[in-house]
Amino acid sequence: MSKKRGLSAEEKKVRMLEIFHNSKDFFQLKELEKIAPKQKGITMQSVKEVIQNLVDDHLVDSEKIGTSIYFWSFPSKAKNAKKRKFLNLQTELNETMKKLKKAEETITTESASRQQNPERDEILATLEAVMKKQNDLKKELQKYRDNDPEYIAQLKTETEDLKSAINRWTENIYILKSYIKNNFQMENEVIDQNFNIPPELDYIEE
Repeated sequence: MSKKRGLSAEEKKVRMLEIFHNSKDFFQLKELEKIAPKQKGITMQSVKEVIQNLVDDHLVDSEKIGTSIYFWSFPSKAKNAKKRKFLNLQTELNETMKKLKKAEETITTESASRQQNPERDEILATLEAVMKKQNDLKKELQKYRDNDPEYIAQLKTETEDLKSAINRWTENIYILKSYIKNNFQMENEVIDQNFNIPPELDYIEE
C-alpha cells in the first residue's frame, strides 16, 4: 500500500483560509492549532507557518490586542489580494510585450539590411529573457485562471499575440541564418556558435 501523500503548502493555505471564510470569526493561534488538524487535516506543527505565510501574502490580517494576537480573514480580503495580483501581472505582461516589440523592430531592421550586426548577441539575449518572462507569467496566471474568466480570456488573447510576435522574430533569425549560410558558406552549427544562437531556438506551437 502506497504512503498517503501529505498536503502541499498551497493546499494547507487554501484549507486554512476556508476556516476563516466559513466562520467569519477571529482566532488566536492556539485555537487554530486545535481546529486545523481536526477540520482540515493540517498538522498542528505546521499551523503557525501556514498562518504566517497567509499574513505575508496579505490574505490574513493580524492584530495584537492586549497580550493576545488575533487572526482573521474575510472572503473579500482574498478577492482583493487576487485583484492586486492580477493588476501586477498585467503590468509585468505589458512591459514584457513592449520589450518584445522593441526587440522585434530591431531584428526586422537588421533583417532588411541583411548585414552582420555586432548587436546580435544582445538581441538574442533579450529574446531569451522575454521568452522566459512570458513562460513565468503564464505559469503564474495559471494559478488564478478560475477566479476571473473574463480577465483571463483577455490575458490569453494577449499571450497569443505575444507568441505570434516571438514566432515572427524567430522567422527573422532563420532568414538571417540562411543569408549568412549562402553568402559566407558557413554551416548551421558554426553560425549558431559564432552568433550565440541557442540550438533549441524554435517556433512556439502550443
